[in-house]
Amino acid sequence: MTVTAVPTVLTARALLLDMDGTLVNSDAVVERIWRRWAERHGLDADEVMKVVHGRQGYASMAVLLPDRPMEQNHADNARMLAEETADTDGVVEVPGAARFLASLDGLPHALVTSADVPLSTARMAAAGLPLPRVRVTAESVGASKPDPEGFLKGAAELGIAPADCVVFEDSAAGIAAGRAAGMRVVGVGPRADLHEPDIVVPDLTRVHIEATTDGTIRICVQ
Repeated sequence: MTVTAVPTVLTARALLLDMDGTLVNSDAVVERIWRRWAERHGLDADEVMKVVHGRQGYASMAVLLPDRPMEQNHADNARMLAEETADTDGVVEVPGAARFLASLDGLPHALVTSADVPLSTARMAAAGLPLPRVRVTAESVGASKPDPEGFLKGAAELGIAPADCVVFEDSAAGIAAGRAAGMRVVGVGPRADLHEPDIVVPDLTRVHIEATTDGTIRICVQ
């Protein structure tokens, strides 16, 4: 992957954090669940995997099965969420995530995830990570990423202007959502590198947070 030239520093007043692929590596579960789904529907599993990261399940299904009624997508999505919540085998933190979250203690930040409350709770616990106090989950929004609603809602709940927020994301849909919200984006991992975020890091071990006396947050990429 192409890593942004370092050292690089961004300043922000709040951080908005995706979960899967950004804080939590859940690829093993996502692969298992969605490849089974692809087989049931006679779809090429490799092509399915190019679509599903970052979106809510029903939104991925709408892309993959455009002629299927949306109510079927929502019903199918509910079943898959239950499967994903019960399956945490192989779910681990993205390297550096625990230290990164600890460094944000007391600073404005929020989780903005396409997972619902049960799934986000299960995956963060499986990875040994604390849940941020402010969380925007699937139940909180009417539109899935790449729509910017989740990030805009996260900024609003923190009381911070979108332009003063920095998003941490790994997927095409999430990076597009952050940009549409008018926010800068730090891409995490190899998927992010394909979609031109402002900065790319291989994982969170390269990111260091510093609080300043004027209330801003310095994001140092080393």
